[in-house]
Amino acid sequence: MPQLDSTRTIKGEFGEIWSDGEWLSNFYQAEATADISYERIRRAGSRVMGNKVGTIELSGTITGYKITSELARKVAQVLDSKKGAFVTELIMKLADPEAYGYERVRLKGVQFTRIDIMRFEHGSVVETEWPFVYDGVEWIDPITQG
Repeated sequence: MPQLDSTRTIKGEFGEIWSDGEWLSNFYQAEATADISYERIRRAGSRVMGNKVGTIELSGTITGYKITSELARKVAQVLDSKKGAFVTELIMKLADPEAYGYERVRLKGVQFTRIDIMRFEHGSVVETEWPFVYDGVEWIDPITQG
């Protein structure tokens, strides 16, 4: 059985988050998931239940250091009843130079679900967390090396 080449594991230090062409360099953690629900299906003549795909919920979170209030101000436009929600695209990238390749995904129709209006703790660097929902995902430039 072949052994894992540990030099080819992907390190998170090489992750990046981009929004509208701008690298959000202050964000150091990202997650995007698709939660799939299944409907239980009874089958005649069997005790074994089947499963039928139901709804899919797309959500995620980005976490980083608070540098400015720019993102909070953009997302806060939803608080004005005359404006709609702030909608953007995020591109998440992992590009460890020692790994077999890199991957990028485009998250479409991103809408943030919470606004950190103000958060701090005396003696600590201020961090901020932005949970979101999104409408679609596209894998970009799948490149594999050696």
